[in-house]
Amino acid sequence: MVADAGPLIHLAQVEKLQLVKGLFGTVMITPSVKHEAVDEGKRLSYADAAVIDGALRDGWIKVESVPTRLTKPATNLAQGENISIADAETLLLAKEKHAELLVDEKIVSDLAKMYGLRVWNTWTLLLESLRNDLIKPAELEIVLDSLGKKKFRLNPKQIKEVLAAAKFIEAKKSRAK
Repeated sequence: MVADAGPLIHLAQVEKLQLVKGLFGTVMITPSVKHEAVDEGKRLSYADAAVIDGALRDGWIKVESVPTRLTKPATNLAQGENISIADAETLLLAKEKHAELLVDEKIVSDLAKMYGLRVWNTWTLLLESLRNDLIKPAELEIVLDSLGKKKFRLNPKQIKEVLAAAKFIEAKKSRAK
């Protein structure tokens, strides 16, 4: 798994970063993502930066340098698709490593799918965590509420869809018992 800064920041803000570890074990981030999620966050005294930094110290989030040969393609991708260099590097690192990608930005997600990558976002990660009993339904509702208060891009339709999917997952798990 290669992760972009957004999902890590959002999950750290609501004290659910450990769900990433629970699902994927180790996660790679680029130096640019570390700079955005940890270095800049610590400079601005954001609590989520310390949480992500703790995961780096624990060793389950690892900074992976982007190979030099990907520098020019990353620049071209960023300019051609109007995305940041950090997003382009993250996408190309995932492609290079044949890894899945954790990202919330739709344009980056769509590009990753065009590259043949499996893409996760905060929603799919939360629902998969529920399916794997890493989070309870009541916790999921609290997390959704907390994310909304942290100005994560939520709209009522998305919340309704996530909660409906959560109910479906719980019903399916109940039938399987």
